[in-house]
Amino acid sequence: MTDMRRALLWGVFSMSLVMLWDGWNRHNGQPSMFDPTQPAASAPAANGSAGVPAPVTSTSATAPAAAASAVAVPGTAAATPSETVEVRTDTVNATLDTRGGSLVRVELLGYTEQAGDGKHNITLLDRSAQRAYTAETGLITATAGATLPNHFTVMTLLPGERTLADGQNELKLQFEATAGDVKLVKTYTFRRGDYSIGVQQQVQNTGAAAANVQAYYQLVRDGNAPPNESSFYSTFTGPAVYTDAGKFQKIEFKDIEKRGTTDKPSHETQADNGWVAMVQHYFTSAWLLSDKAQREFFTRKVGNNLYAVGMTVPLGSLAPGAAKTLDARLYVGPQEEKKLEALAPGLDLVKDYGWLTILAKPLFWLLHKLHSMIGNWGWAIVALVVLLKAAFYWLNASAYRSMGKMKAINPKVQELRERYKDEPQKMQQEMMRIYREEKVNPLGGCLPIFIQMPFFIALYWVLLSSVDMRGAPWLGWVTDLSVKDPYFILPILMTLTTVLQTWLNPTPPDPVQAKLMWIMPLAFSVMFFFFPAGLVLYWFTNNLLSIAQQWMINRQLGLNK
Repeated sequence: MTDMRRALLWGVFSMSLVMLWDGWNRHNGQPSMFDPTQPAASAPAANGSAGVPAPVTSTSATAPAAAASAVAVPGTAAATPSETVEVRTDTVNATLDTRGGSLVRVELLGYTEQAGDGKHNITLLDRSAQRAYTAETGLITATAGATLPNHFTVMTLLPGERTLADGQNELKLQFEATAGDVKLVKTYTFRRGDYSIGVQQQVQNTGAAAANVQAYYQLVRDGNAPPNESSFYSTFTGPAVYTDAGKFQKIEFKDIEKRGTTDKPSHETQADNGWVAMVQHYFTSAWLLSDKAQREFFTRKVGNNLYAVGMTVPLGSLAPGAAKTLDARLYVGPQEEKKLEALAPGLDLVKDYGWLTILAKPLFWLLHKLHSMIGNWGWAIVALVVLLKAAFYWLNASAYRSMGKMKAINPKVQELRERYKDEPQKMQQEMMRIYREEKVNPLGGCLPIFIQMPFFIALYWVLLSSVDMRGAPWLGWVTDLSVKDPYFILPILMTLTTVLQTWLNPTPPDPVQAKLMWIMPLAFSVMFFFFPAGLVLYWFTNNLLSIAQQWMINRQLGLNK
């Protein structure tokens, strides 16, 4: 049984080394050994919408004929010129294009880049030679040959303010265009202190016949990883769809790539509720509809390394002269859990905790409460680990007591291995006899650890996923808990505490295993040199408390002499 325990630890160690090597390969631009066929990322065209057709879903709606001719070819001038307009508020600097009235750039004023000089604000939506990430809306119809305003239509920008003035709570920006017999007025509403942008589409039938109209909302981005994203802790980047029935569904870019045009998507496609989003580490964008209405969801590849997620909403048949208004919100900002919960059901799930969400959410709630009392995220992490160790005190005590007894009988076990090294069956029988006589369970130190492991893995994802850690200082040299320790002090201290824990544990009888138990902490420490300081602080605090408890139990058992 001792060998079984060592084999389990050796398996964990080996898998960690494999993951570390794979992370290093991806960090250096090499393909992952777990997905060697992953499509190579290419730089998007300067026009983020180039090649993106108007949404065509499983309904009979077809892309307007004008859309094809309006597509700008990279490196050439557009058939109809457009212009951009900048909007400035207290939370964002936004750029909109009169072509389609699309949002093509959003700079988040409250968040700076973590690489380079760290003085540049995060740009989430962007349309440049390096990146493509835009929010687009428009109209489509099922009527053959009909033309409606879409995200390729050059719209007229109506007069209005472009900067949110002091004392002003909201700013409106309006575009209008007429295509065929349909007029579209698109109104963006920016509000003070808010990353949620109101988007209203007012549709009017100016013709003499009824018009069958659908509105669409889509997010289009390239398949590249976010800038400055570390490959040592992989987080999800890609589209997401939420409905009450299907709940939160993530869709990998590679799954969209592999899916044929006739294949059914892996996500829900029909509902009278729900939203679509593009998710990345710490930040997200999402289209949210204000009212409960039938909608159809889609994901597809729309160009060279460009992917779209969106939804279409039927407006029904508009009689001549009739008008209809559809209100939506576009969220472009940080994954602040409490604010996302208030915006739409399930929107907080874009903060990805993985399969341990059921444990991670209450842990974040507790961490948030501790921060509200302490006022420092670093000390809140320390306090949370203390509470977890207190909650599992008796379980840990049982594990450390079992390991202490194993350490006490280790000389006897060592002597048996020497005596019966040529008789493995006899050696196993004698070892089991000693365990019975000394009332020692060889696996007693493992079970409590396995029970606690999900909680500490969940806490790992809480700290990794929480945008609250971004730019949050702890103590002295640690000025940002979401990036690695600049002087590697915490990783070094964590390595020392791990070595001390190894010394307190029973030494394996097998000399090779004994050496490996000393090598493992040093190998594991390599990963922590690249981990965010908040994660290393959490492990370091846990190690300190574990050492204190194990030392006390060893002292009670008379093993510290």
